[in-house]
Amino acid sequence: MDSRIQSDDNLQRMMVGSMMRKVKSRTWKKQRHFRLQEDGLTVGYKSSWARKIHSAFSLCDVEAVREGHQSEILLSIADEFPPDRCFTLVFRGRRGNLDLVAETAAEAQAWIHGIRTLLENIENMGESEKLDQWICDWFHKGDKNKDGRMNFKEVRKLLKMMNMDMNEEHALLLFTTADKSQTDSLNNEEFVQFYKMLTEREEVVGLFQEYSSDGEKLSVCDLEDFLREEQLESENSQQRASELIDRYEPSDGAKTLPAMSIDGFLMYLCSSEGSIFNLEHKGIYQDMTLPLCHYFICSSHNTYLLEDQLRGQSSVEGYIQALKRGCRCVEVDCWDGANGEPVVYHGHTLTSKILFKDVVATVGNYAFKVSEHPVILSLENHCGIDQQRVMAMHLSSILGDKLLKAPLNGRTPYDLPSPEELKGKIILKWKKIGGITDNLDAAEEDVSDEDETDKDNFSSEDQNHGNKKSKQSLCAELSDLVVYCKSVHFRSFEHSRIHSKPIEVSSFSEFKARKYLKEAGTEFVRHNARQLTRVYPTGMRTDSSNFCPQEMWNIGCQIVALNVQTAGMEMDLNDGFFRQNGSCGYILKPDFLRKPESNFDPERPQDFEGYHPQRLLIRVISGQQLPKLSKKEGSIVDPLVKVEIYGVPQDQAKQETRHIDNNGFNPIWNETLEFAIHTPDLAIVRFVVEDYDKASRNDFVGQYALPFKSIQPGYRHIHLLSKDGTSIPPSSLFVHIGITEAS
Repeated sequence: MDSRIQSDDNLQRMMVGSMMRKVKSRTWKKQRHFRLQEDGLTVGYKSSWARKIHSAFSLCDVEAVREGHQSEILLSIADEFPPDRCFTLVFRGRRGNLDLVAETAAEAQAWIHGIRTLLENIENMGESEKLDQWICDWFHKGDKNKDGRMNFKEVRKLLKMMNMDMNEEHALLLFTTADKSQTDSLNNEEFVQFYKMLTEREEVVGLFQEYSSDGEKLSVCDLEDFLREEQLESENSQQRASELIDRYEPSDGAKTLPAMSIDGFLMYLCSSEGSIFNLEHKGIYQDMTLPLCHYFICSSHNTYLLEDQLRGQSSVEGYIQALKRGCRCVEVDCWDGANGEPVVYHGHTLTSKILFKDVVATVGNYAFKVSEHPVILSLENHCGIDQQRVMAMHLSSILGDKLLKAPLNGRTPYDLPSPEELKGKIILKWKKIGGITDNLDAAEEDVSDEDETDKDNFSSEDQNHGNKKSKQSLCAELSDLVVYCKSVHFRSFEHSRIHSKPIEVSSFSEFKARKYLKEAGTEFVRHNARQLTRVYPTGMRTDSSNFCPQEMWNIGCQIVALNVQTAGMEMDLNDGFFRQNGSCGYILKPDFLRKPESNFDPERPQDFEGYHPQRLLIRVISGQQLPKLSKKEGSIVDPLVKVEIYGVPQDQAKQETRHIDNNGFNPIWNETLEFAIHTPDLAIVRFVVEDYDKASRNDFVGQYALPFKSIQPGYRHIHLLSKDGTSIPPSSLFVHIGITEAS
């Protein structure tokens, strides 16, 4: 990293440091001195009068840099500071953005380009480099006096910070071995060597030696045997072994043999190719040419909210985060605003308001950055005729050709097109005046408003009048923009079967959907094979909590809308489920959920003709560098692993390992958990690491969820994620997976 900094003028400028304004609001704008630290990955900042840095952030936590007025806060001071001096740092997870104003445009550009260069360097790091950098980060944290060296007492203290309580005699022996300079202290490079000796993976060494012909290395034949017998990779296994040696073996000498050392073997197992998630499913591997109703669609509820739905902040950032997370259906609650401009917020509550036109512009800018497949704009419209016309104008003028305004290729819009045909298009979901193909001469028309407007506007007014059917005037200009997603009130499955068109969408609260599921599960499945269904959280969830989406996916509901801003098991499942198929936001439903006459009932999967149960064996072997929860000195995690299966009711199951006392660093469990999977196409497996506490509820440490069908068998690493769904390297679990036909 040092040589790169020395050869880059922008990074050199960042090392010198700059005075910039940190902006939190229109009135809170304070000068801070920002400087890139010597490690080339940390930015520290302090008040101009302070002697020492009092705050810092790692560039590993930065997701992107936005230039100019690309945040609501910077937009609010646009009259004061020009866009060429402003930029925003966007962090991973739910950490707030950092809005900055440089003294000059040149200074801003130096930081923008410099940070982007460093982010690109981080992205291109190999597994070994990433690990070395992680160790160096810990070294800098432990080096309190910043002299670049650490004695044994400091190292022992750092190990506890790193979540490890170990034998002092063993640690001292390794410390002495690593102290090549014989100064009774370790520099950065020596500490990296000490750490690697300390973390030697006995369970991996044992596996390596089991397949090594000479106990020293894996020849191509040895590695081929391992891939075929353990990883169940029988196709082109010799070529595959050669490729892995070329890709992961760090020693040039071993490569020329060719062979793989223990270091190369460990790097392969820790890589994405050694991950539990099937690499083939990371790209788009499903047929994307079927009608829209044949896909599960990643969907967001109350997308504008960053917090709860009573007093939370409304922000365009909610749309940016949802779209970046892969959501393909976002919700916009529109109300009449001041100066003739519609606003977006949660009606009858204290949530803040944002302009409808700003939401539309944000959706237009971010709709296709993660996926090129269509985005559905689900309108919850409470505006009068005049502001509906303004909405129509903004949608057309801001989105331009991205907005779908007419049926594809001039076809009559009775049948739903496919995600492939709708690539790059934004589709409006709302009510429509009259029939689908009616000539709309009237400027406005009253339409019964029965499907969604009482969904979650929780107030005394709604409670008093919630049972009354309301009439809403709709304007033709907005109605004309609805093509393939016409919102209609649901009457019954029989009525829909006889009268409904594929392009009509009905919305259900989670309570109503659950009621229909229990009363007529198979009918619900058949309904969803013909047309789109949206399910949303009840309005009683004032804390913006979520329901479990799995039960709705079990019956083929496509648009299962969740509060993306709320972390928890429900969002873990959503993220895990939509991790497959290139994270494009569309997952092809199993064929038994696409057939109009399907006999599938999630309550009785064994009765359906395609019943093929499987058996899942998971040996939880070990954990690596689990994150420390408590900042309290001496506090170390007592980890246990839970494995949870979500799917049809018969598949719902949870099992857990024992807990390991005082070792979040390299715990060993070696315990096998076994599950029967009745409907593999719908099952999701979630791994959760918890800190055992006998006196109270266990604390969350990390998680990872993925579809059962995306699991790779064999020896695999599970790279853990935080509660927010962001990566927490190098924290992982090492497991062995076995999948067989159930007897």
